[in-house]
Amino acid sequence: MHTAMTQAEESDKPPTFYDTHAHLDYPEFAPELPEVIARAEVAGIAKIISIGTDLESSRRAIKLAEQFPNVFAVVGWHPSNAMEAPADFRPALRELARQPKVVGLGETGLDYHRLPSASPNPKLKIPQTSLASDTRLQDEDERYKQKQAELFRQHLEVAAELRLNCVIHQRDSLEDTLAQLRPFANQVRGAFHCFANDVATMQEIVALGSLVSFTGILTFKNGQIIRDALAATPLDQFMLETDCPYLAPAPYRGKRCEPAYVKEISEVAAQVKGCSLQQLSRATCATAEKFFQRL
Repeated sequence: MHTAMTQAEESDKPPTFYDTHAHLDYPEFAPELPEVIARAEVAGIAKIISIGTDLESSRRAIKLAEQFPNVFAVVGWHPSNAMEAPADFRPALRELARQPKVVGLGETGLDYHRLPSASPNPKLKIPQTSLASDTRLQDEDERYKQKQAELFRQHLEVAAELRLNCVIHQRDSLEDTLAQLRPFANQVRGAFHCFANDVATMQEIVALGSLVSFTGILTFKNGQIIRDALAATPLDQFMLETDCPYLAPAPYRGKRCEPAYVKEISEVAAQVKGCSLQQLSRATCATAEKFFQRL
């Protein structure tokens, strides 16, 4: 009887969720950040993780976590900014990670979507039709990839050392990303954020002991491949996120995203999984707490 009453009482409570990937330090939020966080609380978003993209961004994420009780930080250097990173980011990363509200490292990984050859550096001053130009651009691509790989490896090394997990960004680089993660898979788990791949890719990631995380793309009309991937993902192997200020879910698509919109993402996710919002809340929050153990 007591158990039945407890379950009934629980079903009457509005479900709570976490936004496991937000960029609260971005200028889009500066004019009204306290209001943004307040709206998230009203929407039932109990915890928000603000993600660093370089040293200064990571420091800002930590300051926000210190300022707001329900905000936590992940610190690291985004692969798209790799060429600006120091040769050895590990000492700074260790220092950042010592802060008590830092719950993971990242976002880190590999991104081959916009290689230098796709947007040539005007400083090269080489005719773009020449063979020399092609060679130089290919060399730039290779240097860019090597710098990303080195930076990713440094994050994985520090994560293993400090027993933290990594928030992973991969775009057009899946096989190389998984190849770098595999040697660390017994020590470090990855959350493949903004997951936008197919079922087979999800299964490959989960087989490594890592997770996937779904954004507002889940709600897009053209997001069926992602809904299919979610449908096949075990209930305890994924998290929810906004990646705000980007990727606002329907019906806000095209507008600035914010953590409160996890509510709309969760509603679609529950429909896809065929579960209640309370079941989804319990599962995704427990998964986040297990992955981000300082949460």
